[in-house]
Amino acid sequence: MQPEKRDLAYIWDMLEAAREIVTFVKNVNYADFDRNHIEHYAVERQLLVIGEAANHLSQEFLEVHQEIAWRQLIGLRNVLAHEYGEIKVDRIFNAAPVSVPELVKTLERIIPSGE
Repeated sequence: MQPEKRDLAYIWDMLEAAREIVTFVKNVNYADFDRNHIEHYAVERQLLVIGEAANHLSQEFLEVHQEIAWRQLIGLRNVLAHEYGEIKVDRIFNAAPVSVPELVKTLERIIPSGE
């Protein structure tokens, strides 16, 4: 099933944000990430973009693509946006080099070739 144009636009936004995160954390250890506020704020910002875009996808699209943990992506966005005092830098860092590259691979499979 081909995604609708609206959904495809959100998937592109998610993919670009996820690729940025991968670039931000490449060859970065936790201590450096924790000290570099600009870097971890940049990762948080891109996670917000991913969650916000996921939140705007059609219900049909979400149901067809259950291989992605939509609820967790949207939930993380909500925590970042509304509970910023509770954000754990180690959780952000641990997700970035593992979960985000997997998300990139999955999103790349969803996007129709030639788009």
